[in-house]
Amino acid sequence: MPSDFVSVIKPTAKTGEVVSHIEGGSSAVPVLPVRDTVLFPHAVLPLTVGRESSIQLIQSLGEEKTILVVAQRDARLDTPNPPDLYAIGTRATVHKVVKMPNQSLFVFTEGNQRVRLGAFNQMQPFMMAEYEVIEEAEPEKSPELEALQRNVVSQFQTIVTSSPTLSDDLQTIAINIDEPGRLADFIASSLPFLTTVDKQELLELAGVVARLERINQHLAKELEVQQLRNKIQSEVQDSVQSSQRDYYLREQLKAIQKELGDLDDTQKDIAELREKIEAAGMPEETKKDALKELARLSRMNPAAADYSLTRNYVEWLAVLPWAKTSAGEVDILKAKEFLDEDHYGLKKVKDRILDYLSVRRLKPDMKGPILCFVGPPGVGKTSLGRSIARALDRKFSRISLGGMHDEAEIRGHRRTYIGALPGQIIQHLKRVEVKDPVFMLDEIDKLGRDFRGDPASALLETLDPEQNSTFRDNYLDQPFDLSKVLFICTANQLDTIPGPLLDRMEIIELTGYTEEEKVAIAEKYLIPRQIKENGITVENIEFPRESAALVARHYTREAGVRKLEQQIGTVCRKVARKIAEGHGAKIVITPEIIHEFLGGIKVRVDTEIAERTKRAGVAVGLAWTPAGGDILFIEASRMKGKGSFTITGQIGDVMKESMQAALTWVRSNAESLGLDADFTKDVDLHIHVPAGAIPKDGPSAGVTMATALVSLLTDQPIRPLLAMTGEITLTGNVLPVGGIKEKFLAAKRAGVRDVILPVDCKQQVDEDLTPEQTAGIAIHYATHIEDVLAVALPKTVIEVVKAEELREEVLSATA
Repeated sequence: MPSDFVSVIKPTAKTGEVVSHIEGGSSAVPVLPVRDTVLFPHAVLPLTVGRESSIQLIQSLGEEKTILVVAQRDARLDTPNPPDLYAIGTRATVHKVVKMPNQSLFVFTEGNQRVRLGAFNQMQPFMMAEYEVIEEAEPEKSPELEALQRNVVSQFQTIVTSSPTLSDDLQTIAINIDEPGRLADFIASSLPFLTTVDKQELLELAGVVARLERINQHLAKELEVQQLRNKIQSEVQDSVQSSQRDYYLREQLKAIQKELGDLDDTQKDIAELREKIEAAGMPEETKKDALKELARLSRMNPAAADYSLTRNYVEWLAVLPWAKTSAGEVDILKAKEFLDEDHYGLKKVKDRILDYLSVRRLKPDMKGPILCFVGPPGVGKTSLGRSIARALDRKFSRISLGGMHDEAEIRGHRRTYIGALPGQIIQHLKRVEVKDPVFMLDEIDKLGRDFRGDPASALLETLDPEQNSTFRDNYLDQPFDLSKVLFICTANQLDTIPGPLLDRMEIIELTGYTEEEKVAIAEKYLIPRQIKENGITVENIEFPRESAALVARHYTREAGVRKLEQQIGTVCRKVARKIAEGHGAKIVITPEIIHEFLGGIKVRVDTEIAERTKRAGVAVGLAWTPAGGDILFIEASRMKGKGSFTITGQIGDVMKESMQAALTWVRSNAESLGLDADFTKDVDLHIHVPAGAIPKDGPSAGVTMATALVSLLTDQPIRPLLAMTGEITLTGNVLPVGGIKEKFLAAKRAGVRDVILPVDCKQQVDEDLTPEQTAGIAIHYATHIEDVLAVALPKTVIEVVKAEELREEVLSATA
């Protein structure tokens, strides 16, 4: 309905004292609902009629041009019903109807009397309702009423005078209205700041005096708002005029100095610094301090000792990206394409990153979280950070935290020290020149700590989304907003990261790759990169998939692909040398070429397992290490003695306790295992974990030790190519352990075909391992040590024969 209207008061006869009453009923007349508009008596109001029902209503009017104009309670309704209309409206006369080009009607209506709606007799095609006229007499003249009326007129004149949108003619009309009721209706219809609810309240308010008092309240409030607005405008104008005056005087001073030839290099520097400060977009308090330091600098002698220190400080404040952003929008499909293009596999990791980027797109001002990629070396943690920056179209910067032991590297030095500088965070922000880059904090688990402070504690503020919006560097001594920076941390292990710092980060684990994944990564990324970096082309070399698999299987032993890339690089360098020596033909990298370039096979894990488990008392366990998972041989031996128990292999207290628990279980269950109850009387037992130079500890080798002891004492070799993990209790229960994915991938890299896991680890297997990763390995779940022994030790002749056939098959294939 109408958005703008002008009310005009028409002259009527004077009435007497205020007496409000309702008289008589009436026949039904058409009801015109209007949006955001209230028509007052004696006012002429143009209405835009666009609804089909309203157009039919206007077109149906004959000689009798009377309608009821009623405001809607909810302006959003297109087809209001009687409950959606106010009960009080205005009886009006339609004077003129103009058809508009868009088929709507422009209707001029004049309000006559206040009415109360009665029963609705018709709903379609438009509403018709009965009504009751609300008559009210003008109140008797009194000093109080005259004072109230004069006050209302005076305030209305003040508002009209100061308002640029109200016509001055409204003052003249208001002064010439003597009747208080008409005056209240006129002013109510003329004030643009009154809401529809306010106007409807004035329309419904009984009593002329009460209506005038309410109008007086609205006018007083508007006057107060106008005075406050004028005060604010005056202050802003004074500030602008002061700034313009300073600028004008400064430009005059420059012109005078230029004419006199007095503008030296120092003054040029001061002028440039002032321009940088004005354009930096820094917070008002920081800008005030910067200008104060600059003014101090302009008064200093360039030869003074503090001149260069102050100048460096002001320059640091001026060049930091206080307000400059990358202004890039996150494209999720493009980000997924980049992640798939840069990295093979890592589905769960990519999904978590895409989830994070999706939330970042919907809520750009989100706080945190701080992502932390944890995994062994060479699995792609740092390159994932680069891919995220590429997907976000942001600047990328890497900060190495390995070995950092000075708190000032993070927070900066105080300016009282000679050679003071901001910390690494602020320095890198200066380099990237935006306030929302992607920062890669590499090797956060290798932070040092000494008398110079604790960098890990200094990072607490940096990596806390609730605090880093006011990060304060010691050198700047000004708050800088780091909440727009996307921090990504990397670590090889979590044990060395302090708890409070770890609590601020969301951990995303990158465990390692299977042999198939390594070969795919080599084909897609490593081989093309090494060919390019070593100056050869695909016309010079052909690297078949079988050869890449040979290098991955027998020349590397790692969870990542860094060593694999080094070996491929060695092959490419050998090819480059042959080309430099005049070999023109294309070189196909066959197994023979691999052996020639890289030497003999370095890793024989599958044959090692089959060979070493030929004798009883040797079991293969699975262990977690910071470099991923690994297999662990545990050997048991016996000899004549007096029942002593020896443990060697540089193992920790936890593993020693596991060995004692395993021996206790074997002794307590000797009868069920077919052993003498006092079998340890004349026997000394010795358990050894080879690779004794490497410290080993952890609660995951109990079942392996128990199996090795039972294998030794029953003189039964363990099934070949079998590995296990799990802790044992004194009653023989198998307890769950962690690092299942890393251990399982280590078993697969070692050529293991059967793995025994605690039954409580089944959920980890289902969630963390894909069908491609578990293919080719039989997983056996155990709740008790008897379940482990049933799988590990062949019982029947057929099982023993099959185990020996498998062992011979593996050994002969490699030979």
